[in-house]
Amino acid sequence: MSNFVAPEIKKFVAWDYVVFIALFLVSASIGVLFAIKERKKKSSKEFLVGGRQMTCGPIAFSLTSSFTSAVAILGTPSEVYRYGASFIFFTLAHTLAIIFTAELFVPVFYRSGITSTYEYLELRFNKVVRLAATLIYILQTILYTGIVVYAPSLALNQVTGFDLWGSVAATGIVCTFYCTLGGLKAVVWTDVFQMVIMLTGLITVLIRGTILNGSPTNIWQRASEGSRLNVFDFDMDPLRRHTFWTIVVGGAFTWLGVYGVNQSTIQRCISCKSEKHAKLALYLNLLGLWIVLVCSVFSGLAMYSHYKDCDPWTGAFISAPDQLMPYFVMDIFSSMPGVPGLFVACAFSGTLSTVAASINALATVTFEDFIKELFPDMSEKRSTWVSKGLCVLFGALCTAMAAAASLLGGVVQATLTIHGMCGGPMLGLFTIGILFPCVNWKGAIGGLLIGITIAFWVAIGSFIYPVPSVKAVPLDLSTAGCILANSTDTLTTVAPTTAPARPLLADTWYSLSYLYFSAIGCLGCIATGLLISFATGPSKGEDIPPVLIKPVCNLFCFWSERLKTLCWCGVQHSSKDVDFENNLPNVTTKKAETDDAFQNKVEKENQSQLPGYNPEEKSYTNMSTESRL
Repeated sequence: MSNFVAPEIKKFVAWDYVVFIALFLVSASIGVLFAIKERKKKSSKEFLVGGRQMTCGPIAFSLTSSFTSAVAILGTPSEVYRYGASFIFFTLAHTLAIIFTAELFVPVFYRSGITSTYEYLELRFNKVVRLAATLIYILQTILYTGIVVYAPSLALNQVTGFDLWGSVAATGIVCTFYCTLGGLKAVVWTDVFQMVIMLTGLITVLIRGTILNGSPTNIWQRASEGSRLNVFDFDMDPLRRHTFWTIVVGGAFTWLGVYGVNQSTIQRCISCKSEKHAKLALYLNLLGLWIVLVCSVFSGLAMYSHYKDCDPWTGAFISAPDQLMPYFVMDIFSSMPGVPGLFVACAFSGTLSTVAASINALATVTFEDFIKELFPDMSEKRSTWVSKGLCVLFGALCTAMAAAASLLGGVVQATLTIHGMCGGPMLGLFTIGILFPCVNWKGAIGGLLIGITIAFWVAIGSFIYPVPSVKAVPLDLSTAGCILANSTDTLTTVAPTTAPARPLLADTWYSLSYLYFSAIGCLGCIATGLLISFATGPSKGEDIPPVLIKPVCNLFCFWSERLKTLCWCGVQHSSKDVDFENNLPNVTTKKAETDDAFQNKVEKENQSQLPGYNPEEKSYTNMSTESRL
């Protein structure tokens, strides 16, 4: 076997910079385009939710682009390279998350006529619950966005020579620029462009890697010999980092927290012109997630095949596993100027789309949940300017937070950990609101606090006491074929040092797979919320607007009207009482009305459809949002 000499990785050349800069210019120009096109539309709802006239196609591209990000482009191939192709089971986790989002959460949010997801919590419980959830969401999004900005900038800096803080600043400035100018429509259409760039970059790397390694058969055979295809691990041990169960079950909870109740996702779904378009956008987005994941997994296998005799990480040619993919790209495209620039554009496309979506979502929840509460009589013109100002503010905060992201480890695990810590309890909060009419506001706030406490406890503990190597050991990585440039010495692996003493919880509770953090927070919130609600007196069903409840329990009580009534605690769940498809009463007004007036209004609305409603599309035509409500 011939020894592998680590190549001298070339830095960016002029053509690489041309391709990369072109991405930023096109993204910024889309913001300018929509600023000019929409200049006469001064409504804050036009700015924040696109006037609720978006179609499923652009929204599907936008969702896929935003939640792919550079984390998937850089992190997933690295995970496959080191731990094997079990990441492919995330296709099942994504599928479960999208089905529950489309069939359970989106119908409730869309029919409620809300702009901020957290408006639902005030309608269902009270303002205290809404504000608590909003603050947790803001914390989660700023932390997550900091990783999204920092991680690819660091990896690309150390491998390509691209300036670290220059790329961080450029990302923040460009995203803030087009998000502030064009609002949600600019974010969505820029995401469409960036999704095309991401797929082009991934497919280009996959094709080139396959050619250099002989054929797909060669890659598959080498991956099999290196145990990268031993993916069917059905071990039930929750301490194992990646098994079938941790990825499918834990991953489903994690991604349901991202898709089902996340403002960034729901904001784009409710911007669709009909509920049908919103659901279709989610299912088309699922197809996009599968394509990106499959491309990323096979890129990781191609990378392993290329470096199976000389691992650049253990060989110290790079300083962190997240730099593997950029190193691989600069290696295989060293003789093709401009193509490395395309990959950098690919990675940063994910970053741009994610950051822009986060900025827009943060501005929306802050405006709806805080500004409008403090200044209810603010004019539409001033509301639009305040919304733009919030985009600038959060753009600066997210960019600044990138400086703290270096402490959080690998990008994939760090991002999913943050989603688990915050997204799991939030998922539990919305779940008890929609599925359990008996839960009152005390149970909701108590469940949220306990869920977030448990999730933060296990996540911070796992950060302080890392998982034992026996539970998260990478597969074999060889340096037998490595020779340093101008040297004939074969690299050797340094023996690990003795681990320090660990407390009892470190090898049990703190060693739980990071993919279960979301499930723990969610289930802890649900269980606590139910217990507190029954202890303090369950909520009265007649006080809850039916449109805020999804009648899933009817599936389990179809044989008995008495059981239906019991499960729904008096909420008007029957189609004889409320037509969920065709009558969407104003839930905001209902909360302020007396019980008798509320009952009379429901009976009146059931006698005829609201004007302008299209039953086939489940949408309103020729009606403003205000008149619909």
